[in-house]
Amino acid sequence: MNLIEFKNVTLGYDNHIVLKNLNFKIDDNDFICIVGPNGSGKSTLVKGILGLIKPLKGKIIYNNLEKNFIGYMPQETKIDNNFPASVFEIVLSGTLNKMGFKLFYTKKEKDLALKNMKILGIEKLKKCNFSSLSGGQRQKVLLARSLCATSKLLILDEPSNNLDTKSKKDLYKILTSLNKKNNITIIMITHDLDHDNLLGNKILSLREDDIFFGSTEDFVRRIHNDK
Repeated sequence: MNLIEFKNVTLGYDNHIVLKNLNFKIDDNDFICIVGPNGSGKSTLVKGILGLIKPLKGKIIYNNLEKNFIGYMPQETKIDNNFPASVFEIVLSGTLNKMGFKLFYTKKEKDLALKNMKILGIEKLKKCNFSSLSGGQRQKVLLARSLCATSKLLILDEPSNNLDTKSKKDLYKILTSLNKKNNITIIMITHDLDHDNLLGNKILSLREDDIFFGSTEDFVRRIHNDK
């Protein structure tokens, strides 16, 4: 079953076209890596999926998926290092879109936050101040927050940026587990084209007048053939 379908979609701003004639489907349990040079339209595509911009042409069709319930982890998260927020408070804030008009967190939201912290292995950091964490720990906290918003689709923008090799491997292992064991569809923007680090089953490569969407294996073969 596909979650999202792009039909002849053109995306841009004020009639300035960034991406045109996009035709592909995001299926349930996909793990799609979006690759391409700076300025190729990766962030624009994500904004289109999230409904932050409307297509200039074509349609983005959502099947059994509400845009408000997509988990999104931006490349840069604006959390003031001096703001005294605990890890639990930050993770819990990921449930806000599900709360509707409720003014206070209930046991349901708190249990969900704790569940996702356990999945990420950060339950022991519950009372720690976010600003005191390492880069790898922060990424796990922000990922847990994103998971609180969704049980279907997670979108990550360069999640391994500024991580050391070990933290990056740990993060990739967690993402693979979320996809395979928790059945969460993942879309990840990445610049990491090392074949050993190309995660997932599909690649969407954005280059000028050359858009590829297909299996990771076909993409790797294509890279070899181009050399």
